[in-house]
Amino acid sequence: MRKQAPHPGVSSGKPAPGAGTGEPELPAGNRLVRFIRLYPVVALTFLVLLAVLLLLQAGLEAPVRVLGSAYAAVVVLARVPKMVRALREGHWGIDLLALMAVASTIAVGEYLAALVVILMLTGGEALENFAQGRAARELRSLLDRAPRFAHREGSAAILDDVPIGDVAPGDVLVVRPSELVPVDGELLSGSASLDESSLTGESLPVERSRGELLLSGSVNGEAAIRMRATATAAESQYSRIIALVEEASSSRAPVVRLADRYAVPFTFLAFAMAGTAWFLAGDPLRFAQVLVVATPCPLLIAAPVAFLAGTSQAAHKGIIIKNTKTLEQLAKARTAVFDKTGTLTSGRPVLDHIRVRNDGAGSPASPERILQLAASAEQYSSHVLAASVIEAAAAAKLELLPVVNATESATQGVEAECGGRRVVVGKAGLVRSLSTGFRDSALQSGQLAVHVAIDGLYAGALVMKDPLRHDAVATLARLQRLGVQNTMLLTGDAHATAAHIAEEAGIGTVQAECLPEDKVQAVAAIADRPVLMVGDGVNDAPVLAAADVGIAMGAKGATAASESADVVVMLDDLSKVAQAVAIGKRTVAVALVSIWTGIGLSIGLMAVAMTGYIPAVTGALLQELVDLATILNGLRALHGAERKP
Repeated sequence: MRKQAPHPGVSSGKPAPGAGTGEPELPAGNRLVRFIRLYPVVALTFLVLLAVLLLLQAGLEAPVRVLGSAYAAVVVLARVPKMVRALREGHWGIDLLALMAVASTIAVGEYLAALVVILMLTGGEALENFAQGRAARELRSLLDRAPRFAHREGSAAILDDVPIGDVAPGDVLVVRPSELVPVDGELLSGSASLDESSLTGESLPVERSRGELLLSGSVNGEAAIRMRATATAAESQYSRIIALVEEASSSRAPVVRLADRYAVPFTFLAFAMAGTAWFLAGDPLRFAQVLVVATPCPLLIAAPVAFLAGTSQAAHKGIIIKNTKTLEQLAKARTAVFDKTGTLTSGRPVLDHIRVRNDGAGSPASPERILQLAASAEQYSSHVLAASVIEAAAAAKLELLPVVNATESATQGVEAECGGRRVVVGKAGLVRSLSTGFRDSALQSGQLAVHVAIDGLYAGALVMKDPLRHDAVATLARLQRLGVQNTMLLTGDAHATAAHIAEEAGIGTVQAECLPEDKVQAVAAIADRPVLMVGDGVNDAPVLAAADVGIAMGAKGATAASESADVVVMLDDLSKVAQAVAIGKRTVAVALVSIWTGIGLSIGLMAVAMTGYIPAVTGALLQELVDLATILNGLRALHGAERKP
């Protein structure tokens, strides 16, 4: 436990990002070792095949036959239990046909063909795993961001830095500037300005007064505050969000691999043709010859190659797709659900217009002068809207004036002398108390007013809003053309604000004033699936994990949302959501063409092999040509999504 005197006016800085959220780039040698450790059978099969070819060149056919046959037999025996368990559970995959092909080639002495089949079997699985990328680490990211210590008041107003798990209801805590509120509690200070965007999605700061509830996970403003804990860390809002992510992640249903859907009919057809050939020829070699060319290598590699190409294309576009199952779900998506703040909107207030006092007395300044004076005074304000006012002045190419005697009223506004004028900028209460002629006219949904008084006279207001992204309407239209027919807005904002944004964007269904639990329940209730959920912020982490496809707008570094999602848009560009769906559709289409092309070529080769004109080794080589055609076609997924709707 560390003890220190309180310094309520000193900022401790914003919470540091969690350590361990990224992985260092491995040297080439280490990557090779890691590959061998992850896929030992692939590496060993490649070495055995290489050794066999070298020994054949040296004329050592007898030891080669023993080595190749023995290794192939060991691999088959090792994989049989897994295959039997899968068959008992009713999961028909592609292992049965591949292992029967290996076993039959071993039985008739075609060990080289057996090794080639094993390499393609294990290599295809490795390629599929590689295409999936790293698994999501949402719980680790959430825990890394969570506060570790709380500043608890002890005797003589000394602050004890105690582990957050030691905080009990009734403890008095101090939260310094820019720190996370450690547990749910009651505000003891007179007022506080908090950023709750990570919990509710609301981009505007929330003002709290003495006695009001503070939620854990919200970020304190620029002034230290005192609070009384009303819950333990485990019972607070932030921990509930972590629990929701864990529950939603574990409840997602698995998606059947694309190739497995075609394995059963292809397997029965191959066995029927091979058995017929054996029966007609009276030679078991004919059975092996047919199965070698029937080996489902196109089924093994078509989808992984296409999916790897699709994820690569997406990465070049600033879209990280974490696993191959997601590409299938993107291709079939029927419903898209959006968060509001930071997703459909920019998440940062901007100047909408300047409302000038228009009564009989008139305004003491023009709109441009009001903006210039307000922006000059706001240079000395720590309020989140101050930056937006200054940016508006810069966009209007207005020069900021020198300021003297600036005084800020916490959470209320700022007074300053700018260019010889006395300027008051801030909330209605502050400006009304320090000026005459104040008029607080009505605002539309989603708007917020920054009032301005000059030399004791009310001048007008800067009306701010969080605008709809410029590409939102076009993105929703493209999603509809891609087959996503249903859209929904889920937000923690008030209903009037949410309805206004939904109308602008063209979204059909709105559900407002949602907590994270409400969002998860709303997504679970949607019948037309798969469901895409597009969000940003810690509050969206549970629903991103619960949706069929969670898409995180990761440009602002919302780590928990990014790690909970299946897709992360690295650029601050909503149109990438539609592009991800287009890439998914293109990738699955290419994979299906590859599968059907491979199946068609394999059936043709099986028909010829039934006549005995294709020896087993020749059949294995011909099968490799089929594999090459499948791979080349699968690589078409590297390009072409832009040409889709």
